[in-house]
Amino acid sequence: MHLTYFDSNSWLIEINHKRILLDPWLVGDLTFGGLTWLFKGTKNQSRPIPENIDLILLSQGLEDHAHPPTLKALDHNIPVVASPNGGKVVQELGYTSVTTLNHGEEFTLDEKVKITAVPGSPIGPNLVENGYILQDLASGKTLYYEPHGYHCDEIKTKESIDVVVTPIISLKLPLLGAVIQGQKTALELCEAVKPQVIISTAAGGDVNFEGLLVSMLKAKGNVEEFNNLLRGKNLSTSAIDPKSGESIELSLV
Repeated sequence: MHLTYFDSNSWLIEINHKRILLDPWLVGDLTFGGLTWLFKGTKNQSRPIPENIDLILLSQGLEDHAHPPTLKALDHNIPVVASPNGGKVVQELGYTSVTTLNHGEEFTLDEKVKITAVPGSPIGPNLVENGYILQDLASGKTLYYEPHGYHCDEIKTKESIDVVVTPIISLKLPLLGAVIQGQKTALELCEAVKPQVIISTAAGGDVNFEGLLVSMLKAKGNVEEFNNLLRGKNLSTSAIDPKSGESIELSLV
C-alpha cells in the first residue's frame, strides 16, 4: 500500500494495483464560496496531476473535499464514488460515471478494492457526510479515512483496522469548539481498533492559509506528542506526519 499526500485532505492511495484519488485539491486556491476574506489556502508548490487514476473518491461536498477547480481540471470520464453531497458537485460538472454511497453501502472497484461508506463528519444539524473503509481484496488489509475526527460506533467495534488516515491535531474556534477533532478522538480510535499505522491529515502540507477564520483557529497537539500518548497506552501503533508530495510505502504485517 502506498499513500501520497497532496496537502490538506488530498491523497493518492495505491492499493492492490489501483490508484484512488481521495478528496483532491491539486490546482488553484482553496476557498469557501469564493469568500477569500474569510478563508483562503494557497499551495506553495504546484504539483502535476497524477496520471492513470482509476477512481476519484469524495467524502464530502464542501470545497476542501470536492474542490471545484481540481474537479474541473481532472478527466470527467474517471469514475467517481462520493457522498450524496459530493456526488452533486461532480454531476453538475458533467462527470460521466458517478456512484453515490449512503452510510453502510459498498462499491467494489474492479474486484480489487472494496469501499464501504460509514458515518463521518456532521455538517450542520441535518447532514452527516462519509468516512470510508477501503479493503484490499487480495490481502484483506484495510484503510479507514475520516477527515474531521468524527469516528462512528461502527468503526470502534471493528476487530481491527490496519491503517487510519485522520486528524491528529485539533483545530478549535473560540466559543464554537472543535472544527477538526484530533488527539482525543484519534487516541480513542487507536485504543479500539489498534491500527498498525495512523497518518495525520487535514492540518498539514506545504500551504499558506489566510483570512478571518484562520486568524481565529487554535491548533492543539502534534504527531510527536501523539506518539508519546500511544506509548503511554502501550499501543504499538506508529503515528506519521506526512510531508507534501511524499509517497509513503506501508509494509503491513
